[in-house]
Amino acid sequence: MEIACLDLEGVLLPEIWVKFAEATSIAELKATTRDIPDYDELMTMRLGILDQHGLGVNEIQEVIATLSPLEGAADFLNWLRRRFQVVILSDTFYQFAGPLMNQLGNPTLLCHNLEIAENGRVVGYKLRQRDPKRQSVIALKSLYYRIIAAGDSYNDTSMLEEAHAGILFCPPQNVIDEFPQYPVATNYDEFRAEFIKASERDISLD
Repeated sequence: MEIACLDLEGVLLPEIWVKFAEATSIAELKATTRDIPDYDELMTMRLGILDQHGLGVNEIQEVIATLSPLEGAADFLNWLRRRFQVVILSDTFYQFAGPLMNQLGNPTLLCHNLEIAENGRVVGYKLRQRDPKRQSVIALKSLYYRIIAAGDSYNDTSMLEEAHAGILFCPPQNVIDEFPQYPVATNYDEFRAEFIKASERDISLD
């Protein structure tokens, strides 16, 4: 049995922080794990900016309410679920992604939680575990599943490395250059083809 482990933002959904940055005209919030590999550094910066501008979860969720999955994402996900078990492994937060999951048919999502004060201020965040994407793949492999993982950014590469096969989807050039061992898909048709190739490849479960 095979499981497809997918990143969420940049693969199925637009980058939420980027959309919020555009809505608020705060350019610094456009930084993602494509730019800053250290997630704690990135989130500390984001929370500091929110605090500085007096913004909280309510304002972010107002922007999220206007978003939809990337064009073609829902069809791709439906295609994938007909062929594989699917688990979404994301570094987003349930408070962000939850409202968008209905539009994707409510796939299994493993991500993190925000710590929110009564006034809506984001006071911290709680990671599900350290290196959660890799650890999730390790756990699924321990059940003797064959794992094909896909993502677009630095924070996905550890799960791609741990999986039996890895695919990059629309990554920035710096990620392509640093991780040339992974095939690159630039649209959903190519993405389907790479999943088929990976599934047909003779890969040991060890």
